[in-house]
Amino acid sequence: MFSALSRKELVLLGKRAEDLDVDPGRVLVNEGATGSEFFVVVSGTAKVMRRGRKVATVGPGDAFGELALLVTAPRNATVVAVTPMEVLVIGQREFRALLDEVPGFSRKLLTGMATRLRAADTKSVQ
Repeated sequence: MFSALSRKELVLLGKRAEDLDVDPGRVLVNEGATGSEFFVVVSGTAKVMRRGRKVATVGPGDAFGELALLVTAPRNATVVAVTPMEVLVIGQREFRALLDEVPGFSRKLLTGMATRLRAADTKSVQ
């Protein structure tokens, strides 16, 4: 979703984020719970589970929960820290303030989302 942002815009986004240290075993998001935060993994790893089954692992540089910034809806997975982690967390309020303050930010986000949707659509057709 953020792939079309400039480095400067990514820095602005990062300044609004909270740096959080996470212990192993901590649940970061719960499948079915309403979400309002986006996470970027700085260090450590977490497992991603759907319906109790592991579907992925996330690590440094990975991100999850971006749709929660745009719409309040149930989470589609549970994410649990496997190792000690450092994550950056940004909430809807901070994100929406950034959208209001930075001209062109919304358009670039839409471009990034469209790119992801196109890639997912292409993958599902194959």
